[in-house]
Amino acid sequence: MLEMISESAILMVLVIFTINIVYVSFLTLRTVALTKGYRYLAAFLSIMETFVYVIGLGLVLDNLDQPVNVIAYALGFGVGILLGLYIEEKLALGYMVVNVTTGQRDRDLPDHLRSLGYGVTHGTQYGRDGERTTMQILTPRRFQRKLIDTIKELDDRAFIIAYEPKTIHGGFWTKKVSSRKVADYEPEHVEEILEEIYEEEAVEANGETTKKEEVQSRKE
Repeated sequence: MLEMISESAILMVLVIFTINIVYVSFLTLRTVALTKGYRYLAAFLSIMETFVYVIGLGLVLDNLDQPVNVIAYALGFGVGILLGLYIEEKLALGYMVVNVTTGQRDRDLPDHLRSLGYGVTHGTQYGRDGERTTMQILTPRRFQRKLIDTIKELDDRAFIIAYEPKTIHGGFWTKKVSSRKVADYEPEHVEEILEEIYEEEAVEANGETTKKEEVQSRKE
């Protein structure tokens, strides 16, 4: 197998390019996992990275005497970084905190977002033009874009800042983020979804009230 690869210049270029993509992809994912605190995932990725290094990279480094092989190595390195970052973005590990400032005092945006499954802490602050509602919202990273699009649908003039927290401790933030509920709607239909949620809550509330009245009437 190795002799066949060594005898074909085109096959050697393809092998160098492919192996370096795989190697650097694992290297990039491991680095990202370490920075995000996923120690066990980083350890697993380092094992895969070492496996590729031992099995394939020796072959690559032994055949860098030709300029075309060097170019393939460099291109594979660059593509590997892009591929690793793309995979990490699709995995979307961790949480994001989104800070929102809105001037729409007539709409209860915090409760709207809670109804959609997000964890929201809100309060009132003062800006140049008066009172503003500020919100700190926790969301799984894979739902960050959906959250931002939802906020824009509810208030297209909201001021939004998003960042990734290094540590989350205490409180009930992670428990309050309902991934199932968040996944069940699309931002462009948020108004209709909120109406359905509030109608269901009203029906449930009426049902509980009726039960209480029946229990009370029986006691009397």
